[in-house]
Amino acid sequence: MVRPSSLSGFPEWLPDGRVVEQHVLDALRRTFELHGFAGIETRAVEPLAQLLRKGETSKEVYLLRRLQEEGEQDTADADKQLGLHFDLTVPFARWVLENAGQLAFPFKRYQIQKVWRGERPQDGRFREFTQADIDVVGADTLPFHYEVELPLVMAEALAALPIPPVRISVNNRKVAQGFYEAIGLEDVEGALRVIDKLDKIGPEGVARGLIDEAGATPDQAAQALELASISGTDASVADQVLALGARSELLDTGLQELVTLLEAARELSPGTVVADLKIARGLDYYTGSVYETTLVGHENLGSICSGGRYDSLASDGKRTFPGVGLSIGVSRLLARVLSDGLAEPTRAVPTAVLVAVTDEEHRRTSDRVAKALRARGIPADVAPTAAKFGKQIRYADRRSIPFVWFPGEDGDEVKDIRSGDQAPADAGSWEPPAEDRWPRVVDSQGAGVR
Repeated sequence: MVRPSSLSGFPEWLPDGRVVEQHVLDALRRTFELHGFAGIETRAVEPLAQLLRKGETSKEVYLLRRLQEEGEQDTADADKQLGLHFDLTVPFARWVLENAGQLAFPFKRYQIQKVWRGERPQDGRFREFTQADIDVVGADTLPFHYEVELPLVMAEALAALPIPPVRISVNNRKVAQGFYEAIGLEDVEGALRVIDKLDKIGPEGVARGLIDEAGATPDQAAQALELASISGTDASVADQVLALGARSELLDTGLQELVTLLEAARELSPGTVVADLKIARGLDYYTGSVYETTLVGHENLGSICSGGRYDSLASDGKRTFPGVGLSIGVSRLLARVLSDGLAEPTRAVPTAVLVAVTDEEHRRTSDRVAKALRARGIPADVAPTAAKFGKQIRYADRRSIPFVWFPGEDGDEVKDIRSGDQAPADAGSWEPPAEDRWPRVVDSQGAGVR
């Protein structure tokens, strides 16, 4: 038999990694639901034409085709082709349009699903990965306060995970647009796309890009870079911007919104949110607050969570649906957690109790014990063979199963194989310690996080 080869970009976690992943997903779901977000799931495929509207190139979209397709494959008509979704925003926009008549707006949604993207695999970047999104979408209007709420919800969700502290960098597109317009820089979208590359190509590269790609003068490019250099956690950010001398109504509105967000974050999630005016989120559909999130001490991983305000998530020609949302690259985050040993499970199997088998003739006795334990929510398994008890204990130990149950004619006993303590027990009333009932995830210092 030919040994199978692995496919790069398609992560497959071992059981202990899967326990950590499930913990992360459960923690995110719990936080989102605490804040009133309803869970949805959309289909994995969308028409290719719909996927390409977000500006992604066709090279990044995986097309879907039946192997035994009848007739000629129409490769020219994107409306007839299907592709796997590369994010959760495009399918959510379509879902909102299809179900708008049955939704109460503003509608708060979370969605945790696999997505597929045909990019070059590298550290933390995959071709198949899990995303977790939250969005609030309105009908025609959406109050600004949701732009404050969403990053704070995400900060709370990330704080519940077995990861280092996070820093959420925020900006407001109205600040950049208002500033650029005030200094006479006409190609605002082009300038934002160039500024978004600042960390990759540096100030000199950005200055050249602003001149060559956005039509800026050298003086305008210098002013745009001055704006991008500003950061802070309070209202002094606005003072620094105004000190540059440019003024416009849109700029004033953006600064007011940015300061409101910073002040709320200082009160509700101190030390987490910082204004960073080089954050541009180069996609042209963002219209207000924008967000980028990094792990403190792991900034080389890049953004693990990003998003922003968009005034036109979708439109049916009569109504427009504005929204604000953020997306976590769960697989990207999990890859760093597992590779750096930031968290690990107390055991890779759910089993809390292994019921020993005295001999094969009495296996039914062991099955009845396991059934009684499971009926009370205690994960239990039965030993695969009626080997000597020492071997059955070693079987449990290799799997980090904490307890072994010994059925007996004169009464059952249960052994904690970590301490060696053994005591009489009844399957109808015995309880393991709460921390042993299910696998827990612990951080690198051994502190439990569930």
